[in-house]
Amino acid sequence: MKTTLKSLGAVILGAGLLITGCAKKQTTLFQSLKNPELAAQLKSFIAEKEAQANAATNKMPSEFQAFFAVAAKGDWLSVSNAFIKLRKHAGQYGTAWQAVLETWGALDAFGEGDEKYSMIFGTNIIASIPAGSIYFGGTEAGQFIITALQKSQVRADPFFTLSQTALADAPYLEYLRGMYGTKIYTPTDEDSNKTFQDYTQDVAQRRSKNQLKPGEEVTVGADGKIQVRGMMARVQVKGMLAKLIFDKNPDREFYIEESFPFDWLYPYLEPHGLIFKLNHQPLPGLPHKIVEQDHDYWRSLVRPMIGDWLTDDTSVEQVAAFVKKTFGKQDFSGFAGDPRFIQNAYSHKMFSKLRSSVAGIYMWRLDQAAGEQEKKRMSEEADFAFRQAWVLCPYSAEAVFRYVNFLSKEKRIPDALLVAEVAAEMPSTPGQEGQQIRDLVVHLKTLQKAKQASSGGK
Repeated sequence: MKTTLKSLGAVILGAGLLITGCAKKQTTLFQSLKNPELAAQLKSFIAEKEAQANAATNKMPSEFQAFFAVAAKGDWLSVSNAFIKLRKHAGQYGTAWQAVLETWGALDAFGEGDEKYSMIFGTNIIASIPAGSIYFGGTEAGQFIITALQKSQVRADPFFTLSQTALADAPYLEYLRGMYGTKIYTPTDEDSNKTFQDYTQDVAQRRSKNQLKPGEEVTVGADGKIQVRGMMARVQVKGMLAKLIFDKNPDREFYIEESFPFDWLYPYLEPHGLIFKLNHQPLPGLPHKIVEQDHDYWRSLVRPMIGDWLTDDTSVEQVAAFVKKTFGKQDFSGFAGDPRFIQNAYSHKMFSKLRSSVAGIYMWRLDQAAGEQEKKRMSEEADFAFRQAWVLCPYSAEAVFRYVNFLSKEKRIPDALLVAEVAAEMPSTPGQEGQQIRDLVVHLKTLQKAKQASSGGK
């Protein structure tokens, strides 16, 4: 889930779906918004992006001009069509293309997402970050909603917004340097090349010791040189470039909305509202006050969405029953939350992703904890956060797999199986991710049978 954009292919698929049938977009996006201040903010943002694209080209191509013309009107169907036509210019016009992506992503966030929850998401994050800080957006929402709602992304008002997921792309680094290069350190092309070389050398050493990470695709060419490719390689390079930016800007505060978990980050992170604060020194542990604030913050945030029933003592069985009734059957009898939230997939995913990320930090701290009391504290917080992440988006492969991994480590295989089975039954569970979850169900059933056999059927 789920980033500048997950991939251009995913964006085009999304655009295609919009073209073929989103009745919501028959009127312009701006006409459909209930908040006139939001419409004005989006118009101002689009004008800023158009000016940025103009400044990056001697004469902006006609397709770009057409894109920004329909974007300025909030004509979402036309924006989607224009975006598809612009694909061929993606590599040719670096900064101009990045401005188009930012514009498309912002309109998508408020076109596909629910206005109310996209605003909650964006305003909460922006209000939590001190002026002058550096913020790494991770998901599509975490980048595009924030850039759209800032006073000015280009002027870093109130803070600098970077996409951690695009850091391995040379055109994106050029885009960053154009906006922020005189104010903060942003990677050069030389930095990018050296980072990839350093990663390749590290991979070669780890390969010789059989220490490759899952997903690292490493081969040896005919010339004997190491060749790396695939998503995990790009993730590692992005993580190294994020570390470079972190190290080169010691006078700035850092905040991050997780995309992929970078290994080096975990010792420095603490929960900070919807996102994380990235401290300049590793933390020996998470203070009780920080954990309590996180617990209370998310309890308060989630309450209006799903109702005030999920507590520390709520069982996996109770969560599963709620999921099947509310998300599965769309049965709102006795429901004290907001059906508007339940019925918008974009909102499910963006909040579930962030809560799952926080749960991941607790799980990491659990593995590092020395004493039993600290292990118990981190286990309880991880479990609570994972239950919230799952109930916010029951069909999220990330939320499901992370929670199942936690439950399996805790030797709670029946609970893990229940989570996977309920997720597999969700009508919103998509094709490939749905198959992964169904395969997970088969795997967990096998584990459960093996455990029962080893204990004599008990």
